[in-house]
Amino acid sequence: MLGTVLLLLALAETACPSPAGVDSWRAEALKKLLEVFGMEDPPAPPAHFKQPPQYMVDLFNTVANADGVTKNPDILEGNTVRSFLDKTHSEEMRFLFVLSSVAKNEKILTAELHLFRLWPRVTDGPKRHHFCQVSVYQVLEKDKLDSPGGKKLLAARLVSLQTSGWEVFAITPAVRDWTEDESSNQGLLVTVQGPGGSLLDPPPLQFASGRGHHESKKPMLVLFTDDGRRGALLPTASFPGGSHTPGTASSLSRSRSTRSLDRLQPCQRHPLSVDFEEIGWSGWIISPRGYNAFHCKGSCPFPLGENMRPTNHATVQSIINALKLSEGVSSPCCVPDKLYSINLLYFDDDENVVLKQYDDMVAGSCGCH
Repeated sequence: MLGTVLLLLALAETACPSPAGVDSWRAEALKKLLEVFGMEDPPAPPAHFKQPPQYMVDLFNTVANADGVTKNPDILEGNTVRSFLDKTHSEEMRFLFVLSSVAKNEKILTAELHLFRLWPRVTDGPKRHHFCQVSVYQVLEKDKLDSPGGKKLLAARLVSLQTSGWEVFAITPAVRDWTEDESSNQGLLVTVQGPGGSLLDPPPLQFASGRGHHESKKPMLVLFTDDGRRGALLPTASFPGGSHTPGTASSLSRSRSTRSLDRLQPCQRHPLSVDFEEIGWSGWIISPRGYNAFHCKGSCPFPLGENMRPTNHATVQSIINALKLSEGVSSPCCVPDKLYSINLLYFDDDENVVLKQYDDMVAGSCGCH
């Protein structure tokens, strides 16, 4: 489908004499391209410059190469990772994350609360603690936090008071509740207790909150989800490498004489650059700036050699075609026989940062089918 979209974009730029016709073709092509990426409308770029969370940038670089092509299809759980920043912006250990951008068809696989542990306050004397217990609760009733029914324990662990760094707590049950019933989202409560179980006030351990701390250290909710979108049943594999190839969709426009020469060339893979800035999407896509989709081009003449990676069916079809044993049987076609997925890191409509993986976006190799 991507090839059809890019062809429509190319025709809109080169083949239509009327400006109105160009606009119509281009609008149709961009609509189809959005469908490929599972969207109805492109997200609006952030109103002001925003730095994406470093965790999301690092995750993208772990999952994908510079072109966004997946390094290993088994790294991610599901095909979507969403990040949300705390909306309370208070100094208290209360956090609220608005999940309205999570689609109804997304399956919540794992939900994590990421809190940055600050350097602990220095306390002198023999009662100085080396560890404390951090507990994360789902708030059930805001006005009854001291009663047993006012909150539900989600996670708890001992945390060292000697260092700073990120702490990650699994809170999947709470997030599933919130996505099923949005009105049940009363947020989270975090408490810090000493060795005897008593609440420490003020706590020697603090977490970076919405005020006075760098954007990269703010509390964050990370969701690993799956939207059920899956690609064709072609083989997929880890991408072996390669670099972004300059060019645009308009390079698909070629003269008839050149196309005739192409048919004489054997089936093989050729570059096909997709430039998000040229399409008009650079405002909301963080990474990559574009990628090489590649495309398959060339003839599949009889006899088909192993270098053309023919299927048994293609081999039989080429024989029937060559010997003219049946009317209307064409020679096999040069098509992708291995496809790679790509990853986009982008801002959604609520300016949350999302990492999403899309199947079947890059032709890994070509063969005669």
